[in-house]
Amino acid sequence: MKNKISRILTYPFRMIWKGLYNTYQAILSAWRFTLTIPGRVIRSPVQSYHAIVRGRNWLLAKIEYLQSESAKWKMLFNVVKSPFSLLRAMGFSPQMAATMLFGATAVGGGLVATEVFEGRSFARGDAGVYTAPLDIPTEYVEGDNTLRIDLGTTPVGEISIANVTIGTAFTGSTLPSGESNVIVIGGIAASSGFTETYLEVGHLIIDRWRCTKLQLSNIEVFELNVKYNASDGQSISATPGTPRNRGIGGGNRADNMSTQGGYYDQLKITSASSGVNGKVDVLRLSNLYTKGGPCIVSRVKAGTIDVLLGEFGAGDGFATKDLSIATSVVYKTFNNVDNVETSISPP
Repeated sequence: MKNKISRILTYPFRMIWKGLYNTYQAILSAWRFTLTIPGRVIRSPVQSYHAIVRGRNWLLAKIEYLQSESAKWKMLFNVVKSPFSLLRAMGFSPQMAATMLFGATAVGGGLVATEVFEGRSFARGDAGVYTAPLDIPTEYVEGDNTLRIDLGTTPVGEISIANVTIGTAFTGSTLPSGESNVIVIGGIAASSGFTETYLEVGHLIIDRWRCTKLQLSNIEVFELNVKYNASDGQSISATPGTPRNRGIGGGNRADNMSTQGGYYDQLKITSASSGVNGKVDVLRLSNLYTKGGPCIVSRVKAGTIDVLLGEFGAGDGFATKDLSIATSVVYKTFNNVDNVETSISPP
């Protein structure tokens, strides 16, 4: 009974004490929170930065994955475009792949389709007929040492050929049967069943050629640069006009083709399909030493043509024009710089 009376009498005091204690605890918690505010403010940018970094790393990981997948798909499509490459990738030997593609009798008479038996390659300087984007020849005739590139609907970024000897300039060489020109660059004239073609070029570079004759004709060029050439007689009769400047795009165009060093009976870069112009953005032909016939550049539509530091002559006097730029060469801008006539013997 006494305990009950005591609890009743002390109840107000206990309630006051509990209220004071709770207030103290609230003030203490608020004070502790206030003390942590500077630290929270300091850490906030760091925490935000780390969150941004985590987001960035996640995004970059996804981008790298997509790029990797894209490269794999592109490689697959490139392999599929070439049946021979596809068969080789599946593990077939070159001989078996050739037999499956061309039949066992395809190589019996001297014509070796793509010459896969010897692993012929443009990059290694092997002769043959090449069609972009393949690095292996699409045709090879045993005993024919011609290097030929046929261009058509597939544009090429750059073709580079350097430091080669062509024609009869080396022992045992001869021009192909029925041919009289050592170098032939450009389209093909119209004939029965064939529609005239042109070679469209962004930039054609004819650098350090040695020819008995160089002949340019049937050309439309925005900028023609003929500089520092020596010739045993020259006739430069290009005609001013309004050709447009041009560069060759084409999106996912063929891979660049490059080779240097080697010996060929003839060099041809043509548009061989009726009515289809060949297209290459940069055609760089440097240090070509030739003998046995003229070097011909004809039926070309170009943004820029450079004829630089060449020597042209057959030792037949200035009356015979061994550097000839015909009136059918039409230009918008022409830079004719320091081209001299001087006696030059045959190569």
